[in-house]
Amino acid sequence: MSVIRTAGGLSVTYRPRAVLVGGACLLLALVAAVFAIGSGEYPMAPGEVIRTLIGQGDPADAFIVNELRLPRTVTALLVGAALGLCGAVFQAVVRNPLGSPDMLGFSNGAATGALVAIVLAGGSSLLLAGGAVIGAVVISGLIYALAWKRGMHGYRLVLTGVGATAILTGINSYLITRAQITEASRAVLWMTGSLDGRGWGNVLPLLCGMVVLVPLVLFGCARALRMMEMGDDAAYALGVRVERTRLVLLAAGVLLVALSAAAAGPVAFVALAAPQLARRLTKAPGPNLLPSLCMGAALLVCADLVAQRAFGDHQLPVGVITGVVGGGYLVWLLATERRAGRI
Repeated sequence: MSVIRTAGGLSVTYRPRAVLVGGACLLLALVAAVFAIGSGEYPMAPGEVIRTLIGQGDPADAFIVNELRLPRTVTALLVGAALGLCGAVFQAVVRNPLGSPDMLGFSNGAATGALVAIVLAGGSSLLLAGGAVIGAVVISGLIYALAWKRGMHGYRLVLTGVGATAILTGINSYLITRAQITEASRAVLWMTGSLDGRGWGNVLPLLCGMVVLVPLVLFGCARALRMMEMGDDAAYALGVRVERTRLVLLAAGVLLVALSAAAAGPVAFVALAAPQLARRLTKAPGPNLLPSLCMGAALLVCADLVAQRAFGDHQLPVGVITGVVGGGYLVWLLATERRAGRI
């Protein structure tokens, strides 16, 4: 661990390996983003993509990159970063590697709200974002209330979330059956997790939310979160207002999940895998918030690149790739936790 002392007498501690891992993940995400932008029916070399991004491309290339492909890639970067960060927050708050929005039911709550917006109101970008936020907030509040019993225990929250996920899956399936054929097709594609056809209107709500929520988590709550990982009693002894901090972190995480779902659908398993991979690479204790954020961005952009290029002319929704890879990772994680005697 290294320390930087500022002119005002403040000190900032950091772990060089964590910084290196975060930087490497960010670089990987940006390189994959350049290749993803160059993919499509009109292929472009990485050099052409970079020249166009800095304003030196011809008008045709500028239109293809800036209006058609860049919004999709920026959405992938932001959604992956948001999911990686909120996954790290949830896993640290519940002190459980299964504490991701996929397992806790928050993603399904956002999906329910968004499906109501699609089925009942047509689902413009603004309505979709609003529906996802309302659904996630309402369901997370119910799950938190049901899991509360003289305090919050991680496994109790996970088990309550698993039950809520099963119920919400049935509700979501019912909503799809009540939709018109065009709305049902759109809803099924959205439920899979897709970046197809994303425009700047999908980027803006998530970007605005992250401008507020990411600094709140990274700079406002990170120190308290590290202390809370030692247990509530130790955190109380160190002056942390545990329940208030937990509620703030859960609220920030739920909003990130909801805005991510509104932008790209409930993309599976990125929030589960990114914090665990970041922790294994950094080999550092604590929530590893910034490396998890960068890891999430890299995972989703790489998954989108695979979805676009690995199957010839047939492109898959990015949620199919993350679901297949993440499902295998979940099985491995459950087997590891079982061997360790934690489940």
